[in-house]
Amino acid sequence: MTAESAKTITLPDGERIAALGQGTWYLGEDPARREQEIAALRLGVDLGMTVVDTAEMYGDGAAEELVGEALRGRREEVFLVSKVLPHHADRKGTVAACEDSLRRLRTERLDLYLLHWRGRWPLEETLAGFTDLMEAGKIRHWGVSNLDVADLVELTALPGGDAVAVDQVLYNLSRRGIEWDLLPWCREAGVTVMSYSPIEQGRLLKAQALGAVARSLGATPAQVALAWVLQQGVAAIPRSGSPDHVRENRGALDLHLPTEALDALDKAFLPPRGPTPLEIL
Repeated sequence: MTAESAKTITLPDGERIAALGQGTWYLGEDPARREQEIAALRLGVDLGMTVVDTAEMYGDGAAEELVGEALRGRREEVFLVSKVLPHHADRKGTVAACEDSLRRLRTERLDLYLLHWRGRWPLEETLAGFTDLMEAGKIRHWGVSNLDVADLVELTALPGGDAVAVDQVLYNLSRRGIEWDLLPWCREAGVTVMSYSPIEQGRLLKAQALGAVARSLGATPAQVALAWVLQQGVAAIPRSGSPDHVRENRGALDLHLPTEALDALDKAFLPPRGPTPLEIL
């Protein structure tokens, strides 16, 4: 496995980023695991999983601090993502929150900055903050997380709102609701979809059908679950604080699911048959 062989996904402006990245939810919260978590993040970068996703919410900034330490001397190798909390997401608050994240991450810019979910502030306020940050060179792209179709329609109708690059949402074999409307809408609009919790925080790994497909392909359940997300044209950011799990996740990029495997997964994990409220963890 090499970094060069990693699959990519294209952002609306044509920039290509790693389709399989690394999440950091719950990382940085246990001092006893700190060195292992840093080693896992660095290994992931070595293996081409160069999208690193974090947020000010994670451990009240502890995950960002961990990422900043892990990426010391390697900042230019990664596509760095963080998120602003909804209660910070007015115009001035968005800028201030980003500056705090930059300090914890030990960097001068983010590659992608997301609204973590929708709160009380109008989208116009958050968009104005993103615009200020773009003009100051502190972020390169902006996007959203946990926004459904109606929210995106409202956002893209605003002046400059059609520059939204990414919608990061909960999507995996057991959470397929976005296939009914959100995923098709984003494809039509050119908005990149990024999946968080692509193996349902490990809960999917116990599913018998997933295990059966994995055995038939000589793969692990986690690799099949990740490969399935990637074959939908969706980026994935699984969290792992273990180098062994990072290596396992990276193997998903070398796995192609044939039609019979996809059919078996569809029977075990039914696609939506109608509109489904956007699910959030």
